[in-house]
Formats: sequence, structure tokens, C-alpha cells
Amino acid sequence: MAVLPLAPLDRIMRKAGAERVSETAKTVLRDAIEDYAEKISRRAVDLAKHAGRKTVLEEDVKLAAKGV
Repeated sequence: MAVLPLAPLDRIMRKAGAERVSETAKTVLRDAIEDYAEKISRRAVDLAKHAGRKTVLEEDVKLAAKGV
């Protein structure tokens, strides 16, 4: 189930220099970003639990992002 809207991804790709972006390209980028975000999130949750917390902190996300 997709969470991110496609319009911001279109803007990101255009900012990167694309003149035109297909719907399929936006969908593939969205899926890749959401997959990456889920991996980081799972790792951040594990780090918070390991530290004995229920709250995921900024430092958990930063550390998780380095390891993914």
C-alpha cells in the first residue's frame, strides 16, 4: 500500500533535471523510497527497543539510516 503521493516525486525528479517524468518512473521511485524508509524505520524501532524505550528518537533514525 503506497503512502507517498506521486506529485512530490515528480517535483524531485524535475529538480534533478528531468524534463518529463512518466507515471511508471514516479511509481518505481515511490516504491523504492518507501521500501528504504521501511527498512530504516524497522531498524530504528529495534534500536529504541534495545535501549529500553518505546519512543523512536531522532538519534535512532540517524543511526539506522547509516546502517541501511
